[in-house]
Order: sequence, then C-alpha cells, then structure tokens
Amino acid sequence: MKNWVFFAFISMFFAGFTSVIAKQGLVGISGELGLTIRTVFVSVFVLGFALCFVSSQELAQVNSKNLFWLGLSGITTTLSWIYYYKALKLGEVSTIALIDKGSAVVAILLAWLILREVITLRMVVGAACIVLGLLIISKK
Repeated sequence: MKNWVFFAFISMFFAGFTSVIAKQGLVGISGELGLTIRTVFVSVFVLGFALCFVSSQELAQVNSKNLFWLGLSGITTTLSWIYYYKALKLGEVSTIALIDKGSAVVAILLAWLILREVITLRMVVGAACIVLGLLIISKK
C-alpha cells in the first residue's frame, strides 16, 4: 500500500471519531462555542506539530501563491466547520457525517477543473454511488 493511501485511511479513522466526540462535547453549549473551543485546541496542536517538524528552510520557501491558496483553503475550511457544527448540534451524527462525505464529489469535480486531474470511469461510478447514497440517507 502506498504511503498516501495509508495516511488517508488513518485520516478517515480519526475523522470518524471527531464527529461523535464533538457531539458529546456540544451537550449544554452552542455549536458556535463548541467549534470555537475545538478550533483553539486544533490551533495549539497544529502549531506544536509545526514547531517540531517544519524546518526554517522550508518556512523560507513560502510564497504569495502558497499563501493565497492555503488562505482560501482556510476560509473554506472555516465555512465548512461552521455549518458542520450547526448541523451537528441539531441532527444525528450518523446522517450528518455521511452527508458531509459528499464533499468527495465536490473535490473530484474541482480537482478536474482546477488541477486538471483525470476523472476515470471508476471515479464516476464511485461518485455516482456517493450521490445515490446521499439521496437515500437524506430522505426520512
């Protein structure tokens, strides 16, 4: 198995925990406050990670294009988290987490449009299955 596939599965594993743990943390407080507290923890851990593993030489290589795209990613992440936590406060984790994974379809389309990645038949079938699953899950 390639390293990036292994890392993606580890990410999936922790992301699965994240929603359930967050829902428990929202008991008695608003989704907005819960998101704020979570984001403080994320910031501290990511900054600590960077201090341990990012060299000063690598930091010197950051350019305006990196800042633009990563800044834009930060904005979209923030918007995603805001609405995810609003949904999490009100709904069921099992449904919200599955709907959120529909972002894979958006990522496939944007990777094709922006990054010029090739979309294969395998990806189209997989994305269609995700969309079908979203339609089934979102109906009550």
